[in-house]
Amino acid sequence: MADKKKRLRTDPDSDSDNQTHAPFKKRLKPDSTILSILKTLKESLPSSSSITNNQTLTLADLGLSSTCREVADLDLSSVKSAIEDVVLRITKSILDGNGFTLEVPARGNANQLFVPELDRIVLKDKISLRPFANVNTVRKTTITTRILGLIHQLCMKNIHVTKRDLFYTDVKLFQEQTQSDTVLDDVSCMLGCTRSSLNVIASEKGVVVGRLIFSDNGDMIDCTKMGMGGKAIPPNIDRVGDMSSDALFILLVEKDAAYMRLAEDRFYNRFPCIIVTAKGQPDVATRLFLRKMKLELKLPVLALVDSDPYGLKILSVYGCGSKNMSYDSANLTTPDIKWLGIRPSDLDKYKIPEQCRLPMTEQDIKTGKDMLEEDFVKKNPGWVEELTLMVKSKQKAEIQALSSFGFQYLSEVYLPLKLQEQDWL
Repeated sequence: MADKKKRLRTDPDSDSDNQTHAPFKKRLKPDSTILSILKTLKESLPSSSSITNNQTLTLADLGLSSTCREVADLDLSSVKSAIEDVVLRITKSILDGNGFTLEVPARGNANQLFVPELDRIVLKDKISLRPFANVNTVRKTTITTRILGLIHQLCMKNIHVTKRDLFYTDVKLFQEQTQSDTVLDDVSCMLGCTRSSLNVIASEKGVVVGRLIFSDNGDMIDCTKMGMGGKAIPPNIDRVGDMSSDALFILLVEKDAAYMRLAEDRFYNRFPCIIVTAKGQPDVATRLFLRKMKLELKLPVLALVDSDPYGLKILSVYGCGSKNMSYDSANLTTPDIKWLGIRPSDLDKYKIPEQCRLPMTEQDIKTGKDMLEEDFVKKNPGWVEELTLMVKSKQKAEIQALSSFGFQYLSEVYLPLKLQEQDWL
């Protein structure tokens, strides 16, 4: 009897310990309630939604076609012809005794424009000149002509190579891969085609797992049967087709560690979803793949990123585009991504311990303040509020900070509660 009374006395303490180690777990409603909320979210996306409107709305519709530039998907013969036109102009200029100068679209910050109606960054029409007979530009001009020649070879042979392959064709000239990569984007912009039209791809980086079936070069892939590591996103998006899914949403995850946690816990079976990550900075293939899923499957996209300026920056690249590739933002951006977490307000709301929070560096604070001046942040009051709180508190936290409450707290409590409360921006 005494033992029974002792057990009864310790039970309340035990409940209290559980709440300390897994705060807010008792707030969770049955999964059926959360699933009902997610179904409502999915159904709230009308068939002729803003996605379609953003697709049909162009720079020309807004009267910006003469002051901004965009590229398009071109077939290999068109790319080949465009390169030959450039070479003919160069040849004629040399034969006329004028040497030659390349006209390359300027891609610096000053030549970028955020268009609210399109909800993305576009490139303005300023041109920079690269004369071969100028000591300041001769090397970059040489690299540009070399890249043009290599791309022409790829068109002739109808083969794909990686950016690394391209770099190793002339290491002494390129010196660093960043230099050949930068000029590759210049060439894409010069020719008016997407980078994938050049048959140059990046190595596989992004991965996907969950309730998605698609064909990869004719082979059917079921992403629920790909193990914890998931399926690598094909670097050539043209290989991908026949997408089908019974998911209720797409969960976009910044970090590989969080992705692995959710994949191992089979989060996508408890709450039908597709989980995708680029393992940090978004690569072109993952951005194209995410956009394709959003448009074809008509699913809402919820994002899970670190609570720091760089997490929000990564989210903005997926949603509004990057300044580096603004010339192709029409093909690379995914509209209406919702910021699920981890947000600066979550640090106190979910009682994340002080020892799991990190002090922001001076560079972090500067980046945060700079982002507050960006038009794509200003248009979203919720983003402004969260970013202001981050800069004011001078605290940041990674997704892994939630592991202080248990390794599975992310999948078992935090995300279900976020979905239940529809706590996204």
